[in-house]
Amino acid sequence: MEYTSYKSIKYYDECAALVEGMGFKLVELKIVPSKTTTKISAMISSVDPEVNIGVVDCAKVHRVLLTRLEALLGTEDTMMELTSPGIEHNIKNAAEFAVFTGRSVRVWDKTLTDWVGGKIISADDKQVTLEAEDGNSFSVSYENIAKAKFNYN
Repeated sequence: MEYTSYKSIKYYDECAALVEGMGFKLVELKIVPSKTTTKISAMISSVDPEVNIGVVDCAKVHRVLLTRLEALLGTEDTMMELTSPGIEHNIKNAAEFAVFTGRSVRVWDKTLTDWVGGKIISADDKQVTLEAEDGNSFSVSYENIAKAKFNYN
């Protein structure tokens, strides 16, 4: 699994600060300019791993975030989709592990050729550390993760 630092995503820091000020975390931000309209897709998550995001939460953040991005981009010719991760979220960027600290996940460990899971204790730019159901913790290097997703049991 690849690790792409959030610092490398244009406008992420400005948008993340705004979203966090509203009580949420910015998980993903993609800005794709085209000839007529700039397409924006963003994903937010709750600060509390036990609390899910609803439509009202997304609408509230959408209004504020779209206004900020239009100011940053210098255009109102934008279209934005804002979502929550959903219960079957697939983790695409290893940097997401740090955002989802406290959530239960499953990862496909290539060294074991099997799924392993647990609650995310910590994550850095090289590996994620999980706490298994038996209370023991273990780390998995991102280079050994083929897939990762939320684990809702």
